[in-house]
Amino acid sequence: MQDHLFEYAVIRVVPRVEREEFLNVGVILYCAKQKFLQCQVTLNEERIRAFAADLDLEELKEHLYSFEKICLGGKQGGPIGLLDAASRFRWLTAMRSTVVQSSRVHPGLCANPQEMLVRLHEQLVL
Repeated sequence: MQDHLFEYAVIRVVPRVEREEFLNVGVILYCAKQKFLQCQVTLNEERIRAFAADLDLEELKEHLYSFEKICLGGKQGGPIGLLDAASRFRWLTAMRSTVVQSSRVHPGLCANPQEMLVRLHEQLVL
């Protein structure tokens, strides 16, 4: 099986942007050759409460759910969801000063992007 270039970023919760402390909650992976753009998120509420007791978990869940909708594309992802996959990935991984941020983008090679997403999620989030 042939390896394909992929790019990924870690999705982070940053409750106090000025402190730059974060908790990894997901991974977003894009592979142009395979036309693959997906994210996998795990929100451990107990861990989040210990890390940031005053954070609104329902609002956080909505923000993280929007990542999933944008990855899927289409109208449910709003105006960004209507863009091509590469543009959606770039938008999701753009630097921002909000509670939900992504890491820098990292490249790699893989034969199966779905398997790689699961592996990265296990290594970097769980």
